[in-house]
Amino acid sequence: MGSWRNSRTSSTKLLWCILPFMVVAVFIGVKKSNWVDGSKYSVVKDDVAVVAVAPAVVDGGGEVAEPPVEGFQSYNSSYPPLGMEDEMDVELPVVAKEDDLNATLSGPDIFVSVNQTNILPVDGDINRKYTSLDKLEARLGRVRAAIKEAESSNRTHDPDYVPEGPMYWNAASFHRSYLEMEKLFKVFVYEEGEPPIFHNGPCKNIYSMEGNFIYHMETTKFRTRNPEKAHVFFLPMSATMMVRFIFERDPHVDHWRPMKQTVKDYVDLVGSKYPFWNRSLGADHFTVACHDWGPELSKAVPYLFKNSIRALCNANTSEGFNPSKDVSIPEILLPDGTTRGILGGPSPRNRPFLAFFAGGVHGPIRPILLEHWQDKDPDVQVHKYLPKGVSYMGMLRQSKYCISPSGYEVASPRMVEALYTGCVPVLIKDHYVAPFSDVLNWKSFAVILAVEDIPNMKNILTRISTSQYLRMQRRGKQVRRHFEVNYPPKRYDVFHMILHSVWLRRLNIRILGVADS
Repeated sequence: MGSWRNSRTSSTKLLWCILPFMVVAVFIGVKKSNWVDGSKYSVVKDDVAVVAVAPAVVDGGGEVAEPPVEGFQSYNSSYPPLGMEDEMDVELPVVAKEDDLNATLSGPDIFVSVNQTNILPVDGDINRKYTSLDKLEARLGRVRAAIKEAESSNRTHDPDYVPEGPMYWNAASFHRSYLEMEKLFKVFVYEEGEPPIFHNGPCKNIYSMEGNFIYHMETTKFRTRNPEKAHVFFLPMSATMMVRFIFERDPHVDHWRPMKQTVKDYVDLVGSKYPFWNRSLGADHFTVACHDWGPELSKAVPYLFKNSIRALCNANTSEGFNPSKDVSIPEILLPDGTTRGILGGPSPRNRPFLAFFAGGVHGPIRPILLEHWQDKDPDVQVHKYLPKGVSYMGMLRQSKYCISPSGYEVASPRMVEALYTGCVPVLIKDHYVAPFSDVLNWKSFAVILAVEDIPNMKNILTRISTSQYLRMQRRGKQVRRHFEVNYPPKRYDVFHMILHSVWLRRLNIRILGVADS
């Protein structure tokens, strides 16, 4: 009996010795389950191509890609803090598990792939305090749901304009998206940098949209001075001004180096001064460039090229333009900085010429056009130089179709000049994403030709019935408002359409804040 008591006493003592270690072990295990990766933010691509991001890619096939399912991708209207998302092709500062890759083919181009991603769950998410970023993303989640509901709900009244017709992939969703943008969208413009390279740009030449947008962003109601409230961040750099003031003209040195160094230094500056570039690796930042060299200059910073929203006139997919994140903007020539004298034209019955083009011979397409049609047919007015005394704008207004072929680069002001003057644009371009084609169906108001169609161009145009031509011409007049430059900007004009395209790209990503340990 004594031995039993002694053994029990020894066991009890041993238990009391072990018990504190067991409690500590359980505590550490529970605490560790709440620990996460040390990274603080994650960027994922949402599965909400809200308004048809199956953009019109004008390619060698002569087709405009139509979006699947009436202009929409699959849509998830809920806002889970973590869960199944689409991964954007960026380097993320948090571990993510990649699932299948599903690519949908649409016309001549490949539709944006859907990469399903599992974001690792965070057990402590229930108890953590939500940041301003979390609240901002929650509001964007509700916006996604509202846009989705617009497909089947009654149209919202708008005193200025209600989009409708086949010119839009989905007019109701575009309208709701635009109205939500007006209510919510905020842009933080970095104040760093001095003119003429920063906060400045051309407003009177072929690159006028670059300067116009930079100028209007300084005073727009969409600008916020509080970066915590911003959905996107604008880098107010002018590629055109870099070429003008920094470009090294000495043929024996690398002329790209000083311009690219300027871009890199600016991104380094705002990245070191503010936390916003690093938290998304640039995915919620955007730039605007109309100069042909804008895409190349963006390569100075790999994340700027790969992650950021680049609003470019030179929207060439063969040179890295990515329609799922980049924005195509129109190239507009404003001789005096305004649209004075270049808007409007006569009725279709007062347009004696079938088609018109005049311009320099450069690039691979224009020589083919002139070879087959220069001075060959009185109905097809194709000229390298206009005869003396003949007005370029006058010829646009006298023509039913206005030809817009690529030159050295894919962008050209001719397509907008056609819309301005009531002429139906004829696009002959390879690898070009047409402006605002996330919203606009270019095939409804423009003719898309492949390069191999040039010899047969007149037959193609004459086979278009009068009623179809009149419909296209009328639709072009309706969408013209989206390309007009106004001072100050007006609703639905080109400034607001560029902003809306950026807004759509922002809706297509989520920046997730992950609780620290």
